[in-house]
Amino acid sequence: MELMIATRKAVRELQLEYGITTDRVYTGSFMTSLDMQGFSISIMKSDTTILQWLDASTKAPCWPAGTDGDRQKPAKVAVPAPPSCAIKSDKMLQQSRELTKEGCILEASIEAGAKEIIRIKDSLNEWDSKVGDGDCGTTMHRGAIAILDDMKKCYPMNDAAETVNEIGATVRGVMGGTTGILYDILCKAAYASLKGIKTVEAKHWANALQASICAISKYGGARVGYRTMLDALIPASEILRERLEAGDDPLDAFVVSSEAAMTGAESTRHMQAQAGRSSYIAADKLASAPDPGAMAAAAWYRAVALSLKSAWCHSKP
Repeated sequence: MELMIATRKAVRELQLEYGITTDRVYTGSFMTSLDMQGFSISIMKSDTTILQWLDASTKAPCWPAGTDGDRQKPAKVAVPAPPSCAIKSDKMLQQSRELTKEGCILEASIEAGAKEIIRIKDSLNEWDSKVGDGDCGTTMHRGAIAILDDMKKCYPMNDAAETVNEIGATVRGVMGGTTGILYDILCKAAYASLKGIKTVEAKHWANALQASICAISKYGGARVGYRTMLDALIPASEILRERLEAGDDPLDAFVVSSEAAMTGAESTRHMQAQAGRSSYIAADKLASAPDPGAMAAAAWYRAVALSLKSAWCHSKP
């Protein structure tokens, strides 16, 4: 029953959000793992030849199409494609054509974070080649490039919540694997926390960061010490809250919290991974490199914090 619920949700998402028509849907336990939590979805472009082979008669006992192959083909329902970034851009640009001071600062900070990820792409890949698949930098770089492209076209910078939501849509579309999913979850949680707040202040960003951490931990299963991006974000969140509650200047609080993020990321060298591909690697090999996901998170967070302070200071009359 649970698989069918997930299948229904996935098909509806493909049709209604992405405008993709599904010709065949197969649901079942095709490739399992003893300790796996959740489910996986595979999508393939099809043509007439592929569909004929999928429907062909077979004696393979576990093939979900059955042995006779004489199934009635499902009806194809054309679903209008959802508005793309380009389609939404005219309305959104009209909303934010003239940026407020806060909008300009948000734009500069997002740009700084994306450019920092681009700068450290090779380092991320090098670290990941030792403790993972070797593509962390490439995946993050793809997301950063897309963000820089989309931010000029369809990010309503005067609305912090909606901008964060759009960032999630961007990374969801171009970043594959677990990384893209987790960053989309991060953005959705931050959006939910910021939504409806007219003037977003430091405390609201702190709450959004905490909400994002909780969401990633809930759906990803990681906690501090698991050698993941949370080993950068959790220390940052704790220090940010601590400094704000102590009455520190918010800009200084962000910078100090970014230092905590980098320290936390570097500390992953001494951790035994509890989640992700790194959890299958020996401790001596893990010690040769920090967790690339944590380093990536610390890098963009620090770049955003430094840009935030610089842009705010330069915006003063």
